[in-house]
Amino acid sequence: METEPDKRMLRRDFMAVRNRLTADDVQAAATALAARALDLPELAHARTVAAYVSVGTEPGTRALLDALHARGVRVLLPVLLPDNDLDWGTYTGEASLVEVRHGGRMALLEPSGERLGADAVTTADAVLLPGLAVDDRGMRLGRGGGSYDRVLARLERSAADPALVVLLYDSEVVPRVPAEPHDRPVHAVVTPSGVHRFGGPS
Repeated sequence: METEPDKRMLRRDFMAVRNRLTADDVQAAATALAARALDLPELAHARTVAAYVSVGTEPGTRALLDALHARGVRVLLPVLLPDNDLDWGTYTGEASLVEVRHGGRMALLEPSGERLGADAVTTADAVLLPGLAVDDRGMRLGRGGGSYDRVLARLERSAADPALVVLLYDSEVVPRVPAEPHDRPVHAVVTPSGVHRFGGPS
């Protein structure tokens, strides 16, 4: 019954650790993450990958986005809607990103081109999910906005079965995070030092 208070406390703790990282720490981790993620079979064979642009001290995704795009992969990036749901657009390089501030929250980098609709994510072969931690079962602790809960529910309703991958720092793979009945395990976590697997798409 204490799941939400527990999640709030854990989010605060993980964010505090991230906020102590230096720019050099973040850059070094991003380089290692991109190299490891590009070797994942789930990404190596993907034609379409739904991803996101990291901000602040999040595990960096920019090098990975550029490498996927250079490889000829169609990269979808989210556009945050007023109700916290996500629309999608295509990443075609750094020039295709625009900074958008949503209310008082941190500015996000979003694709500036055509909006493809919320269901575009169902065409992805792999989905990179943001997160703060993943446990030994593959259960993900998100940031609490609910946007990616909607994405996962949309994938389930459409019977889409992409590989679900989370990029994290090494200390964020933990024994257990609070989980609710609707939470869905991910298939893999990539950290700067390795890959953790929890089963694959059916």
